[in-house]
Amino acid sequence: MDEERILERERYQIEQIRQLELEELQVEEVDSDDDSSSENNYRTSGGASASGEFTYDTSLVALHSYLGDVEDTHNRLAFLDGGAVLKLPMFYLEGVVLFPEATLPLRVVQPHFIAAVEQAMTQVEAPYTIGVVRLYRDSPDYRRPPRFAIIGTTAEIRKYCRLEDGSVNVLTRGQQRFRLRRCWIDVEGATYGEVQIIREDSPLRTPREAVGRLAPLLNLRSNIFQKQPLYSPRACRLEDWDGNDSDAMSEESFESELSLHERGLHQSALFSSYHTIHEPTSSEDEKLDPDGEVHQGSSRLDNLLGPLREYNTGRDSAKSALSGNSGNLSFKRMKADKCALDRLREVPRAFWPNWVYHMHDSYTLAQKAADRWKHIVKAPSMDGFVMKPDLLSFHIASKIPVSESLRQELLEIDGISYRLRREIELLESFDRVRCKTCENLIARRSDMLVMSSDGPLGAYVNAHGYVHEVMTLHKANGLAVIGDPVKEHSWFPGYAWSIAECATCGSQMGWLFTAAKKKLKPRSFWGIRSSQVADDTR
Repeated sequence: MDEERILERERYQIEQIRQLELEELQVEEVDSDDDSSSENNYRTSGGASASGEFTYDTSLVALHSYLGDVEDTHNRLAFLDGGAVLKLPMFYLEGVVLFPEATLPLRVVQPHFIAAVEQAMTQVEAPYTIGVVRLYRDSPDYRRPPRFAIIGTTAEIRKYCRLEDGSVNVLTRGQQRFRLRRCWIDVEGATYGEVQIIREDSPLRTPREAVGRLAPLLNLRSNIFQKQPLYSPRACRLEDWDGNDSDAMSEESFESELSLHERGLHQSALFSSYHTIHEPTSSEDEKLDPDGEVHQGSSRLDNLLGPLREYNTGRDSAKSALSGNSGNLSFKRMKADKCALDRLREVPRAFWPNWVYHMHDSYTLAQKAADRWKHIVKAPSMDGFVMKPDLLSFHIASKIPVSESLRQELLEIDGISYRLRREIELLESFDRVRCKTCENLIARRSDMLVMSSDGPLGAYVNAHGYVHEVMTLHKANGLAVIGDPVKEHSWFPGYAWSIAECATCGSQMGWLFTAAKKKLKPRSFWGIRSSQVADDTR
């Protein structure tokens, strides 16, 4: 039933695209010289901006209608077991990094790649499945042979169409990461590879036993020391003592609730945490007993637990003093007790401090990554994936508008939490788009424009079979537009495209897309190739 609704929606969207294509290009009348001059400016200097109004249906782009009438294969392969080794037809694509759950369109025109697709459709081990690996060059010198990455992604062929000229159009979807073990070319010229499916880890969650029952001491409230210092005049009144010791839980009562094994872990954590925060000096290894004698080489754990015992003793003395059972309250003693408690509060009751657990908690990191995405990129929303950190990490990695090498780095990270932490770093540092060749500043983060429901970055294939990953911007600088706009084979229905080069070094940065219809907003925007973007985004 869900598939029928999806197909119905796609048919409606395709009909919208056809209506756009059937409409004649309407040329607006120019009422003043200002409009004409601004048109010339953006075509020479490379600066173009979109108005605040937005009327474009971004869901049309995700259909990749320029591929024609591709038919659904109705094949959905179950996920392969982690660690499984199999042989797959391989696609080595320059400038492309495919992630699980991402869409990859292909126009296959080369005979050996066509053979690879045909064999993938009929293979028994993993039908309708190919392997996709990024091809890259260490040097801009094209005379040097390219290299290919070791980590890639399997892609399932979802839609397929064989054209009259023998070429093939397919729409694929990323499935699982793999490690490429070896590759070869078979007798029919198809490229093959032996791959091992990577076993993905499960999302990590902070154990409740660590931060639930064992809350950090810093979170405990103490009526004695947090309302005001114990040695202040107001604190030295009997009515300030409520006789309730629950807020100042003693170490003995806390440890009594732990098992023998947990008690050992807790004491080890106390010891290590204390010395991480405050490494004792040699003089602190000397301990003064009640008789005034100094003992050398006393246990560091005794030194750590000593302040707690001193605090408990001092607290009892203070209560006794305030009730009139002993002499005057010693100011120096109470000040020492407060210092002892302050030292103790630096030690967590948990096995580790909460922030340590949060650094690796996949769900905490997923929420933080989704919030950063909403603040910086805005669309599409990632809130629906917060409870699925593994999928969220792949969704962000496939759409984040950074260079292809940085995205390959994300693909190669093993561990959901580590990948999310790296994505948060990239989102927080992302601020500039520069030319990879000459480092010329092209755009800023605020210039991003989401023209597809898939996000600000997506993969598209041209009529010659070259796949480009493109980020969309509503404004760019330092670009020169070459040639007149072309409406045929446009990735964005209703827009015509022109080639855009870096005005400094002449490298092809991408394309300028201009509206072929008067009612479309924005009137123009830029598509920048991620393979031509520098790694430095700060």
